[in-house]
Amino acid sequence: MASQKPLMTQSSGTHTANAAVQSALRTLEVGTSGIAAISEALQGSLGTAFVQTVDLIRQAKGRVIVTGLGKSGHIARKVAATLASTGTPAFFVHAAEASHGDLGMITPDDVIVALSWSGEQPDMKNLVNYSARFAIPMIAVTSNAESSLGSAARIVLELPKVREACPHNLAPTTSTLMQAAIGDALAIALLESRGFTALEFAKFHPGGKLGAMLKHTSDLMHTGDALPIRPAGTKMSDALVEMSAKGFGCVAIVDGRGQIAGIITDGDLRRKMRPDLLDLTVDEVMTKNPRVIDRGSLASEALELLNSAKITTLIVTEANKPVGIIHLHDLLKAGIA
Repeated sequence: MASQKPLMTQSSGTHTANAAVQSALRTLEVGTSGIAAISEALQGSLGTAFVQTVDLIRQAKGRVIVTGLGKSGHIARKVAATLASTGTPAFFVHAAEASHGDLGMITPDDVIVALSWSGEQPDMKNLVNYSARFAIPMIAVTSNAESSLGSAARIVLELPKVREACPHNLAPTTSTLMQAAIGDALAIALLESRGFTALEFAKFHPGGKLGAMLKHTSDLMHTGDALPIRPAGTKMSDALVEMSAKGFGCVAIVDGRGQIAGIITDGDLRRKMRPDLLDLTVDEVMTKNPRVIDRGSLASEALELLNSAKITTLIVTEANKPVGIIHLHDLLKAGIA
């Protein structure tokens, strides 16, 4: 006789769901307490060590070598990636692999940031010795300043001891969250101290949604013969031909110096509609001092301007002279909007 699976009642399913949510809430509560403990510690001795760390890394001629083992190693890899993407040259070296040739990646001009919650990792011994032998400054991120790692480091970022979210207080959970948090704090402090801009950020993020947001208007604009443009004094009949031919629903008007003087849009035509419209000059119809965007601006800025002004096209300028036009559809195609 075939065995039958027990039926799960709605009440038992609801109980299971509630238990899962309560577990998640407890985990987040413990994690939040760990972040709060770091914030409090930064107002004391941890803050002093943090400032010293920022100064040391900023003065270094080389790179930041971030290292760790186990879960701390995973966080170290993430910290290195965040540092590198925010203007601080950095890469990850696995503490165990360092003993098998990867020590050659580290130079005397570098700074080592070593993550270990306990500070007692035998596999880090060779790397610690290498640091001392070649006078490579080491920063320890640990919960125990008196540990082997803490004692060997020039600076110790001692994180507060907290309970793990794991009910057995074993699996690294709160501790790894705190390591990631102090790594993020360090990366942003270095970014801000260097005056690292969004344009510089764009150099390291050319791909994906973020890369699209960091493109320049010059990367997406239509130029040359595609740009609808007419000089001041042009008859509206000619301006309408230009608008229709270029298909952007507008035409830029320039003065005798070639600088932007105004714009005529479909909306302007509706507002100024009259029997003798075609006999007027563009000067009588155009909107003066139109919204424009510089060719060096980020495409994300163009999107913000289009949305805030509730328009679909922008004239792109350089030294106040029209050099291109960008449409909302261009931003959509690029994955920005």
